[in-house]
Amino acid sequence: MKIGDKVRFLFDKGGGTIAAIKGNIVMVEDEDGFQIPTPINEVVADATHDSYSTTRMVDAMRKLEQTSQALKSDGRSMKAMLNDGMNADYMEEPDDDPAMKDISFRKPVEERKGGNMLSAYLAFVPVDIKQVTNTEFETYLVNDSNYYLQYTYLSAENNSWTLRAQGVLEPNTKEYIEDFTQREVNALGRVCIQMTAFKKDKPFTLKPTVNIQLRIDQTKFYKLHTFQPNDFFEQPALLYTIIENDKMARSMNIDANELKEEMYAKPEQAERLQAIATKPVRQGMEDALVIDLHAEKLLDNLGGLSSADILNYQLDHFRKIMKEHKHEKGKKIIFIHGKGEGVLRHAIIHELNYRYRPCTYQDASFQEFGYGATQITIK
Repeated sequence: MKIGDKVRFLFDKGGGTIAAIKGNIVMVEDEDGFQIPTPINEVVADATHDSYSTTRMVDAMRKLEQTSQALKSDGRSMKAMLNDGMNADYMEEPDDDPAMKDISFRKPVEERKGGNMLSAYLAFVPVDIKQVTNTEFETYLVNDSNYYLQYTYLSAENNSWTLRAQGVLEPNTKEYIEDFTQREVNALGRVCIQMTAFKKDKPFTLKPTVNIQLRIDQTKFYKLHTFQPNDFFEQPALLYTIIENDKMARSMNIDANELKEEMYAKPEQAERLQAIATKPVRQGMEDALVIDLHAEKLLDNLGGLSSADILNYQLDHFRKIMKEHKHEKGKKIIFIHGKGEGVLRHAIIHELNYRYRPCTYQDASFQEFGYGATQITIK
């Protein structure tokens, strides 16, 4: 049935022309112009005005009878049926207006100048910087490049690793990973970040896969000065470099036994250090500053400190000395860190390569300092 069809009432006298269809209700307009709301199953085409054959009329009557049975079981009032309708088959066809369809277009990623070199950071942000010793911390991964970074973030307990987060970092964004309390800091002593860089819908330069382990110093979360102003957060944060300008940070895999051996000076080393003070100074080295980084020289009591705590204290002392003399161009500083190619020496070289790039360094004189000292020249 459609608007304009001539119909008659099935259970009453009279009929008229269909003026409107509202769901399962038709508005039948009689000869006087009145519109009578009638269930669609209670009207039939007026045979005197219809060209349907007898067979098609019989089929229509059967369908109307089936609909009538369904309506009788509904039990709703005429008003309710007018408001709601019953059968979606009688509803008007949906509008095919393209404006009503879901939007699938996405604006291309805007790339920034200089962003084609990978830079990414692990960041820890205190929720309340004024209560740093009694606040929660939020963990973020920062992507400061034009690449997408597919990542996994893991933490270690002994030789077992636990996945903490995984996902894809969009270009030039930061992503919240998790939050933790002071009591949960110990679980983050050693973390691993793995990343693969790519671009969508365009060619790009292939970047090496990032796989780096970082030592997180738990003691830093109790110190206010640890959290510094930065370019990525409005509040101070503790940042660990994952990769910067395509140069991967050094992965800190520390052997606890090796570290312990190098932290404590042997008796013959102590004698050598004592002799330095009385040995004649070489020409050109009169103003050289000698700093002993052995643990027992820096700390009165080593009780309760882990190997990682001691190493971080030694590095903090190294940074303090470098900061005090950074403007004294030509100044020579000799740091005594212990014999061999040890952990402390590697950590110092790492600091020089990433924090103090203008400075030059070399092994100090073997005759004067043995095989466990590095000479740095301020530039």
